[in-house]
Amino acid sequence: MSKNKHVKKFQRAAARQGLYFFTWLLKHVPYGIVRFFAHLALALGFQFTIRHRRIAHESLTIAYGKEKSDKEIKQIIKKCFRNLGMAMIEMSYFLVHPEHVNSSVYMDGREHLDAALARGKGAIVVTAHFGNFPLMMFYCAMQGYKVSSIVRPARDEKMEEYLLKKRTDSGLKTIYAIPRKQCVSQCLEVLRNNEVLFVPLDQNSGSGGSVFVDFFGRKAATATGPVVLSRRTGAAIILMFIIHKENGMHQVIVEPEMKIEERDDNDEMLQVNIQKITNVIERYARTYPLEWGWMHRRWKSRPNPNQTKTKNSIKQ
Repeated sequence: MSKNKHVKKFQRAAARQGLYFFTWLLKHVPYGIVRFFAHLALALGFQFTIRHRRIAHESLTIAYGKEKSDKEIKQIIKKCFRNLGMAMIEMSYFLVHPEHVNSSVYMDGREHLDAALARGKGAIVVTAHFGNFPLMMFYCAMQGYKVSSIVRPARDEKMEEYLLKKRTDSGLKTIYAIPRKQCVSQCLEVLRNNEVLFVPLDQNSGSGGSVFVDFFGRKAATATGPVVLSRRTGAAIILMFIIHKENGMHQVIVEPEMKIEERDDNDEMLQVNIQKITNVIERYARTYPLEWGWMHRRWKSRPNPNQTKTKNSIKQ
């Protein structure tokens, strides 16, 4: 096993054991004390996340160019990592103490989601790895919505088993992004049952079944699933985000339904509408840069200059 693989294995094991430890603490120790130890652990752990810090620096440089100094970028990276770590601890707390969720989260724009479900064709809720997005889904489930989410399995199999159980126990149904055929089948079932399907659409999707749209001024490979599913089922597309407020509360913002713009050419239709969705995600990432996950290589895939059409992986 190479040195890099040893390092990755150690990091994943450390993250997993850290989550187990804090989950145990949350059952036996007051939350304030847990938060104190969490801040110390995250400050220490930040020093070992060399690769992810490098990716975050690369992403922020691509996004902001000369708009922000290197010092500003490094400050954002540090705060982003702290926010991500605290979100995990916070989510663990709410899973142990679900009775506190409704008093810690509120939703603006609920009427948009309810109006979509009133049509009986389900709701495709497009979101991003933004803020404490698992808490947003957990909150929706606790509010009585039947919720499913498309998830990429964690690379650490033991961690994924743990997270799957936690999601299931909290009322969230998991739909794995792979294998794709099974994913599509399950998504269609959710929508036909008039339920809520959460689709994160802010990560690099590779070149298959995707389109390249502008994100922070640079082409980013983006999945077309939400638009294709909407066209196939008639389900509404709604964007939803969660923001951590200074008073400790979490605000869920439900955007009005995004109407699909029709085009004679199917590829052009997909391009236009995925760009519209991406524009909203970028707006939130620009407005709240500390909430978005910069440690992902969003622009990893590059357009093929010889490819003039993007084939859709889900048949219309």
